[in-house]
Amino acid sequence: MINLVDYIIDLTNKYMNQMSKDIRKKKGQFFTGKETALFMASLFDFHPTKEEVSILDPGAGSGILTAAFIQTLISKTNVQRINITCYETDQDVIGLLHNNLKWMKDNSKVKISYKVIEDNYIVSQSFEYNGLIGANLDPIKYDYVISNPPYKKIGKSSGEASSMPDICYGSPNLYFLFMQMGVFNLKAEGELVFIVPRSWTSGAYFKRFREKFLSEVVLEHIHLFVSRDKVFEQETVLQETIIIKARKVSNEPESVKITTTNGNSDFSDITIFEASYNMVVSGDHKYVFLLTCQDEVNIIKKVSMWKNTLPEMGLKMRTGLTVDFRNKEVLRNSDEKDAVPLFYSQHIQDGKVVFPVGKENEYIMTNQKGLLQNNENYLFVKRFTSKEEKRRLQCGVYLANKFPEYPAISTQNKLNFITGIKELSDCIVCGLYVVFNSTIYDNYYRLLNGSTQVNSTEINSMPVPPLDYIERMGRQLISINDMSVETSDNILGRFMNE
Repeated sequence: MINLVDYIIDLTNKYMNQMSKDIRKKKGQFFTGKETALFMASLFDFHPTKEEVSILDPGAGSGILTAAFIQTLISKTNVQRINITCYETDQDVIGLLHNNLKWMKDNSKVKISYKVIEDNYIVSQSFEYNGLIGANLDPIKYDYVISNPPYKKIGKSSGEASSMPDICYGSPNLYFLFMQMGVFNLKAEGELVFIVPRSWTSGAYFKRFREKFLSEVVLEHIHLFVSRDKVFEQETVLQETIIIKARKVSNEPESVKITTTNGNSDFSDITIFEASYNMVVSGDHKYVFLLTCQDEVNIIKKVSMWKNTLPEMGLKMRTGLTVDFRNKEVLRNSDEKDAVPLFYSQHIQDGKVVFPVGKENEYIMTNQKGLLQNNENYLFVKRFTSKEEKRRLQCGVYLANKFPEYPAISTQNKLNFITGIKELSDCIVCGLYVVFNSTIYDNYYRLLNGSTQVNSTEINSMPVPPLDYIERMGRQLISINDMSVETSDNILGRFMNE
């Protein structure tokens, strides 16, 4: 049989050479590589004797995924007819898509029918998706959906966001709208395979989407790429990318298959792990934990033994109050009269808060209440770390009695802090340090969130020890007077084994 994928890839590469990367990046257009496309197609559970199937490829581009799907389907089944629907609006690539689909039709041993819908995939189905008057009461549903959707942020008042208000919060990214609309377009028992950023698996920003998506489909397979820059190699995309396979059923499976490769060209060297479904899809927030080994499962189990969260105990992580570049007029380089400290990530050093450190704009002089907070005890946590750093959670104990001369302080926006309804005692702050400075909590957070940003929403949703345990941990840390990770691990470990 003629190799459909090789033919389409060859023509796509010629197109890419004519179109600059900058233009394609603005469109959110990143083409799927051959190996990735064939791997995605291989994830479907094709019925070996079914004679006719329907496939939807939204954001089809040049048709690479459709070609991989057809080639794989024909090789595995006795299918006689394939009905293809592609959505594509980019006028630069539509001509190529039409030509490729016609070539596949003319050179396939099975009967192929196809149509290209040159309309906005999301907006054009708004009436049907929302069940509005005037909607088509019997919209077409498909056996399979396969997609590499556009990765592009859109405005909160855009047509796409307005078309799917039930899952949008703030300015959404097109990719997860495509995922949910893909579910809407599936038949019952139908399957979808998408290659998308990892970001939807956690965080408040995607909560509505996760709740709806994971109430209508179950995850059956997740594939992780270890390297961020070897998925769309020709596109110089630096993105945490995953492939998901989901089925439109209500009964949760016992487990999810999670596979891993380094990049997009080594699918022959793949690791496989079966994780319990309720360990992967977890809690009220429907976070998706990407577990690849038993050690990671054990981390989730150990942390989940606690049933409290910070807000349930009157504590809360918040984001620093002052966006310094927007408030330049109130910043000061020295300790002028009525100025107070402005704390940055740089002030966290070896578990303690060191001030001043000779940085510019270390002080703030303002009466704006929104920029000031009480000078009381806090646990400071860096909001951003680099990908290469060993730890994601980097904490510093701030004790107000070290800076008694200041009635108030401020925190820069790239710093998080944990506070309480009542002022935190020295022991509680130090106990919080033990928890979040520990290896197990750092690893837990990495499993929860693949980005380099520490989000307060996620920290506030994590299970933590009860407050009396935290206080006792802090008392032990104070008596030992050692802020090392090893000490935190030892103290927390004793309480976990009680």
